[in-house]
Amino acid sequence: MLTAIIVEDMPEAIQLLTSDLRTYCPDINITGTAGSVVHAAKLLRQEMPDIIFLDISLGDGTGFDLLEIFPELKSNVIFITAHEEFALRAFRYSATDYLLKPIDSELLVKAVEKVKHQKYSMSPSIEILKETIKNPYELPTRISLSTLEKIHIVTISDIIRCESDGNNTWFMLHSGEKVYVTKTLKYFEDILIHHNFIRVHQSHLVNFNYLMEFSKKDGGFLRLKNGHEVPVSVRKKPEIMHILDRLG
Repeated sequence: MLTAIIVEDMPEAIQLLTSDLRTYCPDINITGTAGSVVHAAKLLRQEMPDIIFLDISLGDGTGFDLLEIFPELKSNVIFITAHEEFALRAFRYSATDYLLKPIDSELLVKAVEKVKHQKYSMSPSIEILKETIKNPYELPTRISLSTLEKIHIVTISDIIRCESDGNNTWFMLHSGEKVYVTKTLKYFEDILIHHNFIRVHQSHLVNFNYLMEFSKKDGGFLRLKNGHEVPVSVRKKPEIMHILDRLG
């Protein structure tokens, strides 16, 4: 049995989430609820739960204010948020767990199962989340890549390319390091397309800044500055040629 507290400033939302947890996650014991940063801080000083369901927007501050009071927090955090474009983008860059209001029971179960098996602190990802939400009109320069073992905080300009492996993705970094993430290439395409990345093939996403030349041999492939060769699909060839002409 895992313990949890709910930090949410709407009483009806607390009641709904409590009911859903009892129905769909019966192994979660809700030990307390709070409607403000101050009340939540008092709860956490008494007992540190395994999971905190934390609303970002609270009456006397934000969920981040609570996290700053407890910088060494050991609890797993599942954020709760309204459907706001900037907030959702921030969660994608930071790879932190979140639930949208109204909360979907299936996604609730998935989020709980994920944090049960986490073996590392989410603190680095939460830092990126905070930075991104505080600067909603600026594109983040870093991204959090969550693997089974740990969280990699990566500067986006250091990503040379991404390669699909079924429903998972390999990241090839400037340092030569490879990072394996259990999310699809399409998921990362939607994020990185705003950072000069292009999907050149069903299985390949490439950073413009590392393009060197396009070879027409063997059906067409790109040669990157690190020596990697990446195939180009037929429909993408005109776009690639235009980009290289522009860069040249």
